[in-house]
Amino acid sequence: MKKIVVVTGYDGLAEVYEWLISDAKLTPTEFAASFDDVLRLLPSNAHVLDCSCGTGQLAVGLASLGMQVVATDASETMVRRTAELSEEFRASVRTMRADWQELPDHFDDTTFDMVFCVGNSLHHAVGARGRVAALESMSRLLRRGGRLVLTSRNWELVRARGSRLDISDRLVRRNDRNAVVIYRWEIAPHWEEEHHIEIAVAQVDAAGSVLVRSELLSCWPFRYDELEVELHQVGLRSEMSTFNAEAENYLVVARKV
Repeated sequence: MKKIVVVTGYDGLAEVYEWLISDAKLTPTEFAASFDDVLRLLPSNAHVLDCSCGTGQLAVGLASLGMQVVATDASETMVRRTAELSEEFRASVRTMRADWQELPDHFDDTTFDMVFCVGNSLHHAVGARGRVAALESMSRLLRRGGRLVLTSRNWELVRARGSRLDISDRLVRRNDRNAVVIYRWEIAPHWEEEHHIEIAVAQVDAAGSVLVRSELLSCWPFRYDELEVELHQVGLRSEMSTFNAEAENYLVVARKV
């Protein structure tokens, strides 16, 4: 028997989000450790914002290192799950639902030593204008010399492959349940147009029943060169980058000048 749950935002996908996190970053400790190189740049007791916190693995991992952590997300359910995880690990994390452009309404300028925007989230900002507005909000909250840490898909590769269906070639096991993860890509003809990704997590229980949670997400891709220009536009200078034309994802660390 198969049951399908279809929603249109991360509030639904949040309930099965752990199936989308790699094994290497599943625990808070492991997720935070993946950023060891940039965390070494922080002072002790640093003030850090995770503004696309997802289910909270990174935020909780940072708090466990003694940092003062705020976690925000546009999804109320993601924020709830982050709060639950922080309670489970007895980590001090302040949680709040807010999208990027709302951040300056909640925090003073120059509040944070570091802002994280990871998990391939920036492409959900609506077009170049929305992306620059999001980057401007994040930049405002950084103290001078503070850093934005951002990860992204390599959209040059994604677009080159065109519209397609990607089905994982192995079961992913989380919470004693197996699931197959499926991505359906709708690639628009032009870069500046709205693209879509439908993500489905098909959970299979011991009796063979299947529960599918699926979300259709809008995104506006960007070239790496465009991102560099936009960071400069909002007062940030790229300090470190792992961009490689052949790699699936990359990290950028940009410093507030």
